Amino acid sequence: MAVLPSKVTLVDVGPRDGLQNEKQTIAAEVKVELVDRLTDAGLRNIEVTSFVSPKWVPQMADAAEVMARIRRGPGVVYSVLTPNMKGFEGALAARADEIVVFGAASEAFSQKNINCSIAESIERFRPVAEAARAHGIRVRGAISCAMGCPYQGEVKPEAVGYVAKLMKDIGVQHCGVADTIGVATPRATQAAMQAALKHYELADVSGHFHDTYGQAIGNIYACLEMGISTFDTSVAGLGGCPYAKGATGNVATEDVLYLLQGLGIATGIDLARVVAIGQWVSGILGRKAFARAGNAIAAKLAA
Repeated sequence: MAVLPSKVTLVDVGPRDGLQNEKQTIAAEVKVELVDRLTDAGLRNIEVTSFVSPKWVPQMADAAEVMARIRRGPGVVYSVLTPNMKGFEGALAARADEIVVFGAASEAFSQKNINCSIAESIERFRPVAEAARAHGIRVRGAISCAMGCPYQGEVKPEAVGYVAKLMKDIGVQHCGVADTIGVATPRATQAAMQAALKHYELADVSGHFHDTYGQAIGNIYACLEMGISTFDTSVAGLGGCPYAKGATGNVATEDVLYLLQGLGIATGIDLARVVAIGQWVSGILGRKAFARAGNAIAAKLAA
């Protein structure tokens, strides 16, 4: 039996990645309350918003307001997505603790969505990463489409290693490997992680999984077997990939907490409180939470 980590860090990306593609406009006060509730539940890493053009992502137009209004907990890292220097300037003014830059492991995805190569897309982040580090702001990178792409299909581990090296070269301090469309299985997940680990230390690699094919929990366990101890999750399973047909949201924070609790792995997060948050935000969105453990626990408590 593999020795699993004794402690795991969860980064709740629900407020940013989870809400950004919602068709209905979510009020700033709801976003602020979501972040505050997650803080109160024990989350110590929360991806709050994106400093992007409102033309492209109208849901994130209130980024500065949300960052100004959240109640910051001691020791909590509040991160934001920054696609360019203008976005970084917004993040700096908002006192973000960490910025997130991103690139795809699929050339087809990169060309189709931002009309440039992978290498060109990462190079655009060099001044952003340099400016962040100069201001003492941590730089996290996300490799999207790391195990599969809606345009080219399978993505080889070598492609993940290639992007990880490019990110390392521009000063990205942490590498997140993301199964954006939720097609990965445990062996493919481990191969992609091994590719990233050729360029980053174990503590500086994390997993980000969508549950489209119901494999996210299995993929997280496969990462735990490797000693990986940081994962992106999303309360209520909020989110999805707009480019992939049938893609569901990020793996639910509730479901991952249930797994980790069962394995005796510490997180410092209150599962019952996260379940309540998931039910609350799903009610506001007018739908059932995409969290199987969360819904089961909520039903049990209601009975």
